[in-house]
Amino acid sequence: MRMPDVTEPFELVLFGAKGDLAHRKLIPALYNLHVDGRLSEQGNIWAITRPNTEQSAYIEQVKDWVRKLGAEFDEKTWKAFSQRIKLVGVDLYKAAGYSKLAKKLNASGNPVVYYCAVHSRLYPVICEQLFAHNLITEHSAIVLEKPIGNDYESGMVINRRVAEFFEESQIYRIDHYLGKETVQNLLALRFANSIFEHQWNQRYIDHIQITISETVGVEQRAGFYEGTGALRDMLQNHLLQLLCMTAMEPPASMEAESVREEKVKVLKALKPIVGADISECVVRGQYGEGISEGEMVPKYKDEPGVDTHSTTETFVALKAQIDNWRWSGVPFYLRTGKRLAKRACEIVVQFKEVPHSIFEMQHKKTMANKLVFHLQPDEGVSLQLCEKRVGNHMQVRPMVLSLNQSDQDKNRVPEAYERLLADAINRNPTLFLREDELMTAWQWVDPILNHWQTSDQRPDTYTAGSWGPAASTLLLAKDGRLWEENS
Repeated sequence: MRMPDVTEPFELVLFGAKGDLAHRKLIPALYNLHVDGRLSEQGNIWAITRPNTEQSAYIEQVKDWVRKLGAEFDEKTWKAFSQRIKLVGVDLYKAAGYSKLAKKLNASGNPVVYYCAVHSRLYPVICEQLFAHNLITEHSAIVLEKPIGNDYESGMVINRRVAEFFEESQIYRIDHYLGKETVQNLLALRFANSIFEHQWNQRYIDHIQITISETVGVEQRAGFYEGTGALRDMLQNHLLQLLCMTAMEPPASMEAESVREEKVKVLKALKPIVGADISECVVRGQYGEGISEGEMVPKYKDEPGVDTHSTTETFVALKAQIDNWRWSGVPFYLRTGKRLAKRACEIVVQFKEVPHSIFEMQHKKTMANKLVFHLQPDEGVSLQLCEKRVGNHMQVRPMVLSLNQSDQDKNRVPEAYERLLADAINRNPTLFLREDELMTAWQWVDPILNHWQTSDQRPDTYTAGSWGPAASTLLLAKDGRLWEENS
């Protein structure tokens, strides 16, 4: 899928313009789009910050962000990009700032995208103020960051409040993992190649693993993370969305509604994990002290802003089952955590072994074929096959075939937020979540959250720099399997 260009004039209003997401992802992504010439020259970025923020100080801060995280930097390009940025001080609960914003936006007359990079409890507040100041039209759109709510009930309340002011077609619920190039390639490899699609089912696939691991701890986000945890922050959205993209049936077309419809079917087919199954199929952990990337790091409870008696999970792994014909009996193992052995995001499709091997093999388990989608830190796809060792004896060994383009054929791989920002401005909802997707995902994880809240069981402690609690290894080991760990 080609990276989209933004050819029409636009106004992008960024709430939370001084926040962590704006710093690490959004502003650098917009700069990269500008560098690549993919943004209309008549496009402005309205940075919404606290009322006492100075324009010059903010611009210098943004300059530092793009110098560190942008694709390339030179003063001429930066100067042109910085002229797009207009600072507006707004107290989100008060009318004065919105009145000021309304005067500026009304003067342009361009379609407006409101990007909410703030806590989801503020979404209804922002929508009410935008409506009160006549800032919502049929040409407006709003982008909502995850997690939307803390559970099914709160997610439903927020969605209903936003829906009072925006039509569903105007609401873009973002999951940036869906914008990654390798996720697009997953669809292409599956649905454009009969060699994969014919074997993409329970007859040929043994199991599938999806891992999102981080080496960093909670850092400066304890205020957010303490009330969220790994299940809400990563599994309810990112991991389940990657599961949907892996397991979905072929859509009728690549049109937005066709793709989203098939993803919803997967979520509705997920077997509920309830009651005693939660203890059997779900593992939660919290990192202790240890060595991460060569440095001694504190345990989670010693991080600034964390409650010393916290039961917030920084790691979660689970075994999911999809109750349909294609995936009957094929487990999906999902895991995510902080302070793990390496930073990675991978989808591992483990094929079944041959019924009977005629070759001598010392390590039989290594000989099954694997198709691995690497989403971070480096994007790519690899296929593990078997080949004969060079020599006189008929000995077989595993070999890895890279399915990536050669270096001379590929340019810089765009960041996920570049694609999704361009899609939102262009009003292409294909890679965004529909309301029923979000709510079905919440409905599936709610029993697990409720069980943890009412149970006396605390998260298992794991050493920082490891691959998580021992119970995570046991989760697969009792099925005769192992996590894919290349470190």
